[in-house]
Amino acid sequence: MTRKAPQVLSRITTRLLPFADAASAELPMGQLLRLSLFQVSVGMASVMLLGTLNRVMIVELNLAAMIVAFMIALPVLIAPFRALLGFRSDTHRSAIGWKRIPYLWFGSLWQFGGLAVMPFALLVLGGDVVHSIPFAGEVLAALAFLMTGLGLHMTQTAGLALASDRATDETRPRVVALLYVMFLLGMGASALIIGFLLQDFTSLKLIRVVQGAAVIGIVLNIIALWKQEHVRPMSREEREAPRPRFSDAWADLMAGGTAGRLLAVVFLGTMAFNMQDVLLEPYGGEILGLSVAATTTLTALWSVGALLGFALAARMLSRRANPYRMAGTGILSGIIAFSVVIFAAPMNSPTIFFAGAMMIGFGGGLFAISTLMAAMTMPAQGLAGRGLALGAWGAAQATAAGSSIALGGTLRDWVNHMALNAQLGDALNSPATGYSVVYHTEIAILFITLVALGPLVRTATTRSDQPDQGPTGIGLADFPT
Repeated sequence: MTRKAPQVLSRITTRLLPFADAASAELPMGQLLRLSLFQVSVGMASVMLLGTLNRVMIVELNLAAMIVAFMIALPVLIAPFRALLGFRSDTHRSAIGWKRIPYLWFGSLWQFGGLAVMPFALLVLGGDVVHSIPFAGEVLAALAFLMTGLGLHMTQTAGLALASDRATDETRPRVVALLYVMFLLGMGASALIIGFLLQDFTSLKLIRVVQGAAVIGIVLNIIALWKQEHVRPMSREEREAPRPRFSDAWADLMAGGTAGRLLAVVFLGTMAFNMQDVLLEPYGGEILGLSVAATTTLTALWSVGALLGFALAARMLSRRANPYRMAGTGILSGIIAFSVVIFAAPMNSPTIFFAGAMMIGFGGGLFAISTLMAAMTMPAQGLAGRGLALGAWGAAQATAAGSSIALGGTLRDWVNHMALNAQLGDALNSPATGYSVVYHTEIAILFITLVALGPLVRTATTRSDQPDQGPTGIGLADFPT
């Protein structure tokens, strides 16, 4: 009985403590938790770009939503190159054998540099600094957003690849799942802290908060990468050997039967869920009169909703659910969520607005995780593997997110210009009209996404009826990000 006690205790600990079984001899829990800090840094930078700064630029600095939307879209549009960045780190040649650390380090530097100069660029853009150089504010702000976005995506891509390298085949899915949760927790905690610090907004406080985030980000990344990749000297022959071609692997992926339609569904659904990214906080500030601190908590609520969607997806997949049907459930949840947000304005209810924001996170998270699961099992041939399929999924998602953000801001400005000039009639002469049109457009795109998703649901259902089903469903710990 005494000999069995440690084994029983180990099983109980593994079942009760989240991700306790993600550690291994190759990657102990202490090093795993330290490595996961880069996801906290990336989550904090994402909050700054997609949450706090767009609200500050539109409401406090009185910038046009179209300009802000294009600024926010710049770093997101870099994300399609994440597959190429990961491919380059796979084949990187160095004398000491490092592959991931150089990309993680230089990504950290780009992220730090972008955030360090960003507040000054925004003050120039907003007219608080007198200058005689045409378009100086626009150029400086665009460079700051580009630098931050490049660093963010390079850091996350190299960090995830490094974690995957160090994990074993058995623990790799759980390690990546832990990193996903750390990213969401980083976003939620950062949103609450930044919102608290910016309760009484001033230009000086904006500089302190953004530059403080830059310093904290690079410190977390240095702690994360320290002694994480083993040194293995490479011979001259290994360094000079020809690298495989990315285009060959991509061509093999596109030969799969459902790849094109799945990528179209990912593109449409992501566009529908992300058109409001640049408008949700300004909507709360301009229409409902909420403070900067109150609207910044929307990101935390979105993260909670995404975690709930993640947990539901895990439960459904453990019961061998169809991932395409789950994606449809996420789309329907998004339709309800945007309807709730629309009704918050005429009812003047912040409570309804916050509930709608949380539901957007739930629907978007469930849709993203479901399509990600489908990408993991996407038919592929030849050189195309799981990594390339996930890279294609990320490229489609990021391209849609960036373009939809720019489209949402432009559409809001154009509609509000006509509405406030009485071109749409007295009933629509309100600043809420532009926001409402964007939300209704997102609902329409979600219905189009359901139509595109239909054939994939039928295909997956047909395959599930076959006797050779393959591996069983995947639980919470088996999702990559």
